[in-house]
Order: sequence, then structure tokens, then C-alpha cells
Amino acid sequence: MTYQRWTLRTENTSYTVRLSPDGPWAELDAWGPLGVEDGPSALDWSRRTHFITPADAAPAEYLPYGTRPFTGSELVVSGPDGDRGSWWEFDHVEAEETALRFAFHDKRLGLRTVLHYETVPGTDVILRWTEFTATHELRLERLDSAAVNIPISGVARLTYLTGQWSQEFQRTRLDLPRGTFTIGSLQGVPGHAYAPWFAVQDGEAPAAYGIALAWPGNWHITAEAEPGGAVRVRAGRVPHEGAVLLAPGETLATPQLACAFSPDGLDGLSRVWHRYERHLSGERLHRPRKVLYNSWEATGFDVDASGQLELAKSAADIGAELFVVDDGWFTGRADDTGGLGDWWPDPAAFPQGFGQFIADVKALGLDFGLWIEPEAVSPGSRLHAEHPEWVYRIEGRPGRLVRNQLLLDLGRTDVQDFVIGTLDRLLGTYDISYLKWDTNRPPTERGRPGAGRVDLDAEHVAGYLRVLDHLRSAHPGVTVEGCAGGGGRIEHAAIARTDVVWPSDNTAPLDRLRIQYGFLHAHAPHVMSSWVTDAPGVFDPRPRSLAFRFVNAMCGVLGIGADLRAWTPEQRAEAAGWIARYKEVRDVIHYGEARLLGTPEDPSCGVQYDAGDRTVVAALSTGRLDGAPLVPGRPQRLRLRGLEPAARYRDTATGTSYSGAHLLHYGLPFAWRADHDADLVVLLRE
Repeated sequence: MTYQRWTLRTENTSYTVRLSPDGPWAELDAWGPLGVEDGPSALDWSRRTHFITPADAAPAEYLPYGTRPFTGSELVVSGPDGDRGSWWEFDHVEAEETALRFAFHDKRLGLRTVLHYETVPGTDVILRWTEFTATHELRLERLDSAAVNIPISGVARLTYLTGQWSQEFQRTRLDLPRGTFTIGSLQGVPGHAYAPWFAVQDGEAPAAYGIALAWPGNWHITAEAEPGGAVRVRAGRVPHEGAVLLAPGETLATPQLACAFSPDGLDGLSRVWHRYERHLSGERLHRPRKVLYNSWEATGFDVDASGQLELAKSAADIGAELFVVDDGWFTGRADDTGGLGDWWPDPAAFPQGFGQFIADVKALGLDFGLWIEPEAVSPGSRLHAEHPEWVYRIEGRPGRLVRNQLLLDLGRTDVQDFVIGTLDRLLGTYDISYLKWDTNRPPTERGRPGAGRVDLDAEHVAGYLRVLDHLRSAHPGVTVEGCAGGGGRIEHAAIARTDVVWPSDNTAPLDRLRIQYGFLHAHAPHVMSSWVTDAPGVFDPRPRSLAFRFVNAMCGVLGIGADLRAWTPEQRAEAAGWIARYKEVRDVIHYGEARLLGTPEDPSCGVQYDAGDRTVVAALSTGRLDGAPLVPGRPQRLRLRGLEPAARYRDTATGTSYSGAHLLHYGLPFAWRADHDADLVVLLRE
């Protein structure tokens, strides 16, 4: 059978779409390594159906309910008459070397739909999204961004990231022979329970397909293992009100869905995502991510100039480059019951003035950073007294407190203007070069009395992104950290506008190792903020050394959050040594190609970073340390990957020289013991 086909090519992959001969829709022909489209499509099917329609069995790229009535549709829409469904017609296709656009129309309903495809330069990512234009008033109950089709010969292996607060990004696998599987969030942010990231493999086959949704609001990803050997994955945002109203003449675009393929499994797929996030960082990628000290775990809400300066002096002495004052610096903030919204430095805590305090910090050779929670407001604050209408609320219903606070309706322009004005005032008045944006509660009674029919989730997202865009343009030199009670709001729209993100409030060594292992499957090392603290384990309480905590934190953007006043001189000296080593190799860690070595379930695991002639290996012992290894006592080994077998690699610390073949086949040796449970090895290619 002859098809009209169009192929988009990235550096290493191709994506081919065809027009179906069975109806007015586009369907996937091939997706995989370059040249995969040269041959019969693996998604061809017999075209024999019973009790379903051809549209239900087709590998369709996007179809509305109506045309595809039974097996999952991306669009559910109704017009003024209330009838649900669309039976559109193909209009035209616009094809460029790096982009495709398929247009469809339903004249009776009054809907024009355009499917967008676009390659991302320097990556193996293809962006997909959908655009709707109405000529009549329409009600969109479901408006997914796209669907992806993956041929499966056996059981579909799904990989996704699960968790809860303090246990985010747990890599989880599920084999799905048949049926439907869904993850998502209705918390107004991506949430701690699931990340908007998903991977599919054909059973044990190494090739991996992945998607990631750029949307910091409500969302879903749904996988359907269909009869006939295919998995179809739909993804998109979820309207808070259950539907979005589209007025005549109005156009609405869905969030972008990033689609990626790697022949090298989940590890190879992770490097595709890392490269894409380096692209998202743009020129900010090459801004050094400085070693920070954050005072939260040392002082909590007990913030005053003298105590903070004492910590800043200790931080500078061990080599920190940035001092961040966390929660507790503003008026009315003795604990978590007050102060939010009144963003003025507390004069009692800073009797010489906040500007003088910052000058004293900078005199130590440190940059200065500040924590803020712009979307939050305390019930007893001056802001809430002056503008009670700015919080989410439902008329006649009590507003529930979460963490003793309410949430501002950032979808309102006046609230956005207040937040922008607050940030401009702080950043314009004081010498602040780092801003940590936190949010510590989801919306509950989410309403805007008197506003009529609105799209609250999308409006909040638009407000959040508007403020971040303003920060980027008005204060380009300020480094922005994204946080939401840990890793509750991490996705590509936020990563494109921030410099680093905070994966979790849990900084315990073995707990954090598992969090970072999952995180690095989806996100790049240069955005992963990680601290060295004294926190005990929550889910894995086994003790680990200060070296372990440093090596683990050095896998991303290094920070320190421990109470340095309680550290011994020996601990401070050790910390200074690790920080100095980190500064020597952070360019490799942040800009190099990362490979995950083993898993936290193995006795040893690590991360390998390669850039130019340098290879950095962060190695960590996750097994028992009470006398192991036992007689006859061979060292643990981490097999490296991606090296040249014939090349030689010299350990810059010991002078030991290895062939690439040896490191690939046997690996680096590590003789772990109770006082040596982590190491950072730098190899120089000779």
C-alpha cells in the first residue's frame, strides 16, 4: 500500500508520519534510529476489525472522540447543542525540514485543529503540541497534547518516577501485557507522587521511547496496551473545571510534549534528556553553578544577622561561593504561622539594615541569595488583610490551611503584578544574585468568586511563567532555583526558566541517592541541586560518611546545608578538600555526558561523566560496611561505559593507568570499608 509520508530527522533518529488510507487522520509510520523508515512499517496492521472501528485500531497520532469512539481519544469536544464528538476532515499539511503541521477541520462543529511537530537543534527530541481554533462556542473536556505509538512484540515495559514528599523520583517499572495505566496530578503542580515523564520498552529489548510533558499544572499520562501489538501513550493537561470553554475566534494551544528515542535503553534515553535540558538552559548553561551554603537546617526560623554571619564565615572558610538565607528573614515570621506575603526584611533581625547585612556577607567573598514563597500568604499577614480577594476561595465555603497558609490566585493579573513588584523591589534594592522560589501547598478550595467560567489551572500556570519570564528579562544575572516542598514542580517549562531545581527536602545520604538516581533518568546534572547535611536517613537509616554525602551531592550542583558550627575542625578540613576537588571537575559534571553505573540496589553504584579527555566517576558503596569484602577479599568494581577500548586512562590521584578495555570489561576497583564508602575518581585520557 502506498502512503503519503513525511519524515523529520534529528541527529540520530527519524520520525515518519503518514496520512491514513482508512480515514482523515495522521498516523505513525516509523520512529527510531536514522533510516528506520526505509522498509515496511512495523505499525502496519491487517485492517480486520470486529466491534471496533478502523480508527480505534490505527496508530493514530491524534484523534477526537467520535472518529475514535472506543479505544482512547485525545480530544473530547462538544458544541452548543451538547453533542459530544468530532468527525473532522483532513485539510492540508505544511512540511518543512524541521517541522510538520497537519490541519483538520470540522465545519459543522466549528473547530479547526492543527497538529504541530518540531525538531530541537542539537538533540534527539521532537516536540509535539496541538492547536485549536473555534468558530462556534466549544467545550473541550479533554485536550491532550499528543499521542505516541510504540510497536510491541511482547509485553510493554513501562518506567516512570513515583514517590511522595521526601521520597520523590523513585524509578518504578511495570510490565503491561494489556490494559490501561494512568499517572498524573490534580494538585496544581506536577506533584511529588509522579513526575510528568514516561518511558516504554518492548520487554527486555534495550531500545527506549520516552515522553515528557512541559506543564507545571494538572496533568496526566495514560498508556494503553492495545490488541495487535502496540502501546499508545496519551499525555496532556487536565482542566480544573473539567472542561475548557473556547469562544468563537479564540485559539488555544496545548502544552508541548517532548518525544525522545534511544537505542541504548533508559541510560541512553537519560542522555537525550540531559542534552535537551542543556539546550533549554540556553546561554545560562555556561553560568557557573556556585557552591552554596543554605542556612535553613542550621537555624530554621531563628534568623538574625549575627547568627547568619557566623555561618557565612564558616561557609566561606571551607570554600563556599554563595550564602543563601532561607525562610525566616522577613517580618512576622517567628514560625510557619505568619509573615508570608509581607516580604520586608525584619528590622529586629537585621538591626544595621538588610543592605548592610548583605554587604557583610559579600565582604567574606560570598555572593548572596534569598528564599521566597511568592504564591503563599499567611492569614494574619498585612497582605491578606488588604487583599483577601487575592486567595483561592469558594464563596460560602471555609478555606482550609495547609502548612498554616493560603494560596494566592496567581492567575489574576493584579496578583502577578504584586509578585513582580515584590521581586523587583527586593532585587533592585539589595545585592541579591540568587533567588530560591518555593511553594509549600497545593490549592484546595480553588475558586475565584464572581469571575464566571474560567480556566484556573491554565491561568495560574500562565501567571507563574509570566513572572519567571520577567525575572529572566529584568534580572538576567540572578540565578533562580525552583522548589515546591522539594521536587513538586519540576518539568520542562520551569526548567527552561530556572537555573537549578530542588529534587527533594530529604537530604539523608542513602535516601538521597535513590532520589537522585531516578532524577537523573529524566533530568540533567546541571539543574540538580544537592546538599551535604547532617540529616539522618528516613527510609534507609544506615549511616554513611561525610565523604559519601559529599560525593553524592557532587553528582549535581553542590551545596551545603549542615550546621557548620557543630562540625569539628577535621570535618571542616575534609569538607574544604571535597569542595576544592568539586570545583576542579564541575564543568565535566555539568556539561559532560552522564552514565548511570549500577543502581542503588547494587553493592556499588555511581555516575560517570565524560567531557573531552576527562572522565569523572562518582562511586558510592550501598552495601554492608561491617568488614566487607570478606576473605578472599576482592574489591568491588564499577564497569565504565563509552570509553575507547584501545585508549589509556590515568587516575590523576594515584597515577594508575588503565586501558579502556580493562575499564569497560572489569571496571574501576574500590575496596570499601567503614571509613571509606565513597570516592571521586578523575581519569585523564593519555
